[in-house]
Amino acid sequence: MTLAGLAPDLDGLTLFAGEEAYGRWHHVLTHGILAAVAVTALGATLAEDRRRVAMLSFAAFHLHLLCDLAGSGPGWPLYYLWPFSRAEQMWEGQWDLASWQNTAIGLGVTVGVLGCAVWFGRTIVELFSVKADAAVVATVRRRAGRK
Repeated sequence: MTLAGLAPDLDGLTLFAGEEAYGRWHHVLTHGILAAVAVTALGATLAEDRRRVAMLSFAAFHLHLLCDLAGSGPGWPLYYLWPFSRAEQMWEGQWDLASWQNTAIGLGVTVGVLGCAVWFGRTIVELFSVKADAAVVATVRRRAGRK
């Protein structure tokens, strides 16, 4: 489900083809309904609890899109119906990527992740290594005064 929330930014890899390609294709290729359905189907296929993972993956994917609409910068639309339509989806209240709003959200999420390490004994690091996650949890708990 975490990967489903990150999947829309796969189109950011277009940066390797140059800034022009990135400007043209980021928020287009994988920021729409077609990608949402594909990511949701893949997650459900790989899961034991397929219905639950499908719903949460779809929600995580769309939370990413909502965050992009709000805070990736004014004048940067999403093309939710691509490749069926090039209609732009935008919100007039968009704020800059380097804004106090995004800073506050980032700090809040960081505190939440550290809280998960303290209270639940796990972090996002477990996606990559259970051993490394245990080391991160131990470090965070030690610094928080917990064992």
